[in-house]
Amino acid sequence: YEQEKESLKRFSEYFTKTLRPSVIKVFMSEYLDEVTVEMILSKEETSVTEAVKLLFDRMCDLDTQGWFQAFIDILRASDGDGKVVNAQDEDMDTSTSETITTVFQYQEDGESDDTLLKSANNISVPETSGVGGGERKLREYQKELSAAAINGQNTIICAPTGCGKTVVALAICENHLKQFTGRAKVVFLATKVDVYEQQHKLFKEHFSCKDPSIRVTGMCGDMEGVSVLWCIENYDIVVMTAQILVNALNSGEVASLELLTLILLDECHNTTGKHPYNNIMTRYLDTKLTSKTHSLPQVVGLTASVGIGNFKSLLEAESNILQLCANLDTRVITTVTKHLDELRSYVHTPEKQFFDVPQRTSDPFIKIIKQIMSKIEQLAQNTYSIGSLSNLQNRDYGSQVYEQWIVSVQKSCKVLQMKNPEEESRICRALYNYTEHLRKYNDALIITEDARTIDALDYLDWFFEQVRNAGYDETERKLTEFFDSQRSQLLDLATNGQQNPKLEELKFILEEEYHSNPQTRTVLFVRTRALADAMKKWIDDTDSLSFLNPGVLIGKGRKSNSNSSGMTLNNMKGVLESFKSSDNSKILIATSVADEGIDIPQCNLVLMYEYVGNVVKMVQVRGRGRAQDSRCYLISSCKERIEKEKMNMSKEKTVEEAVKRLQSSPTEISSKVDMLQREDKVRRDHIRSSSDRPKTQASYELLCGKCKTFACLSDDLRVVQASHHIVLDHSVFKRCTTEAHKKPKTFYGICKKEKMLCATCKYDWGIIVSYLNIQDLPVLKIESFTLQDRNIQKQFYFRKWRDVTFAIREFDITEITPESWPLRE
Repeated sequence: YEQEKESLKRFSEYFTKTLRPSVIKVFMSEYLDEVTVEMILSKEETSVTEAVKLLFDRMCDLDTQGWFQAFIDILRASDGDGKVVNAQDEDMDTSTSETITTVFQYQEDGESDDTLLKSANNISVPETSGVGGGERKLREYQKELSAAAINGQNTIICAPTGCGKTVVALAICENHLKQFTGRAKVVFLATKVDVYEQQHKLFKEHFSCKDPSIRVTGMCGDMEGVSVLWCIENYDIVVMTAQILVNALNSGEVASLELLTLILLDECHNTTGKHPYNNIMTRYLDTKLTSKTHSLPQVVGLTASVGIGNFKSLLEAESNILQLCANLDTRVITTVTKHLDELRSYVHTPEKQFFDVPQRTSDPFIKIIKQIMSKIEQLAQNTYSIGSLSNLQNRDYGSQVYEQWIVSVQKSCKVLQMKNPEEESRICRALYNYTEHLRKYNDALIITEDARTIDALDYLDWFFEQVRNAGYDETERKLTEFFDSQRSQLLDLATNGQQNPKLEELKFILEEEYHSNPQTRTVLFVRTRALADAMKKWIDDTDSLSFLNPGVLIGKGRKSNSNSSGMTLNNMKGVLESFKSSDNSKILIATSVADEGIDIPQCNLVLMYEYVGNVVKMVQVRGRGRAQDSRCYLISSCKERIEKEKMNMSKEKTVEEAVKRLQSSPTEISSKVDMLQREDKVRRDHIRSSSDRPKTQASYELLCGKCKTFACLSDDLRVVQASHHIVLDHSVFKRCTTEAHKKPKTFYGICKKEKMLCATCKYDWGIIVSYLNIQDLPVLKIESFTLQDRNIQKQFYFRKWRDVTFAIREFDITEITPESWPLRE
């Protein structure tokens, strides 16, 4: 397509003077994603030239077959009024007499008019008589969705993925800024950093075209030294991740939500439990219910489904939806009811199919892994009665329950006490090693179930390489010998053993889909990062599929059970851009990071590979398939999983019915929401009064959570910036080792430099940082330690610093002196 793109660039001057993008909206809707189309049409309102330039820039990025001929055909169909013949363009305002006149006259020249270079020689371009057209209008169903919010009501806007809810949010913002001229303060909240990036970019581009005087900025967790309060005071719209606002409220930097006039919550169904959204709304409701005079912001939530929580009946579904309304302080749920036909013409609900695949028959590889696991369990049992450390039963190898059992045992080990401290240290360290190896073998079985056996073996090879590099002890040496003694046989079985029937089914589906439509774009959802890596290797190694050139999209995450440590934000953006804007990658393999909020408009095939969740997840995953004639397939060897998805489909209809019933009874919604809010307030007040006990002044020893080696005293802990816990005892460096951090970074004046490990067992204790020009400050992770009360000698385990029962003093820089804090050698 390079010749065609070059021709497009050479003759773009003709079109920037004469062409309105609205005229070729049909073309754009077919070949560009929805967000890009909205941006171009919005830019057209202020500058046709800039809109055409943006259109041509995006066209030059296209690698889709047939785009150029389609563009020529659309131009050929244009009449003298600059409108497409036989096409309705509802966004064009034709009431004005001033319209752009664009005439294209083509001479038939065989196949030579395939290129713009030759066609342009035959184009007559008269001068324009002025720039016409009024303000672009929302689609009718989008007007319906925005109406209640534009009237100032707190609203949940519930509409399918791909219908343009963000465009609706932009319209609501525009109207709000006009109503509150000079004093509007809008915050748009996102649940994830990658979704934040997407929405921030869209808001910036939209308002820079619409009204450059409107100030838009964004904030996410990776930004350092930026004040939330300053951004709110100096910008009209702030796009941010929810936790940013929670932190600002907790620290007192933002004193009250009354500073804001409008809060928009993307994926608002998350406003439950301990989610940051609910934390924000709890503060909102506490202010509302305790103060007679307040000026709280309007709240608008956006979601594809309100089917939250577990429910078995219509009544229970209504109850859950009412609770969501109470949490968001809304009495209005807005859905498309009047303009459903128009909505359906823009939004394509993928066809759903199920592939019930036979389970893998008895496999010698799996048998050997289970035999090794049985040996390790026996060793652990000989060391200590591990059956007494967890109540979990029926823990089959290769199951999630087995993973939960390991977590339970390790947690119990952290507070396991014996009369002899040396014996306690030896046993706890051994049990930790046994259970860690069992965890990795369990992971390998899970990989074997869904992917190739060789991928499971690669995973184990990676794990044992890490063990050897860490300087392993006698227990780990013995466990490594178990693996090494079977390695050659496992390799032979992985190389020459039976194929996974699920992969064979998936291979057949992909071959058929791409044979019938080579332009297919697929998102393949999998449950774990390890499986995402394994599926990429399998596709790359399969001759008939390697042309798909898969991209992998996984979350950032602090930890990973695979040899992939997660993706940075830039990695994720790169993978998404490659998938969306080029023909190089035809399939995206993704974990749950892609099922909520990320815009992938080109996708026309969604594959759920043993990937099933609740009703909301089902709606979101299915919504990734936005192109016309999209399909959504569930591939599973678990009949229960298939039945669960069918149940989700049934529950979706129940949710729709529940919403209709609630919409028909606005008075009932209002009274029930009021009642729920009062009940929730009483419950919160009771919890606060019972849990708001003062922190004790007790003294604790912090012991390594793996080997129980003494690390430091709680008396030497200090808090920095209300969240980072440092040790002001320089002797701690005698009990730990350090290594360079793989991802050093600076945040809020704190520079992360090194990893901090137990000198005895190499357990991860935290990081070494510099702060205020003070070097080598140890920052501890509380979940890595057991705390032992120095008076009663009882041990405790806290997973979060906020859960500790003792007081920790604020950091005072005067406590650091050259004598107390010498430079490390």
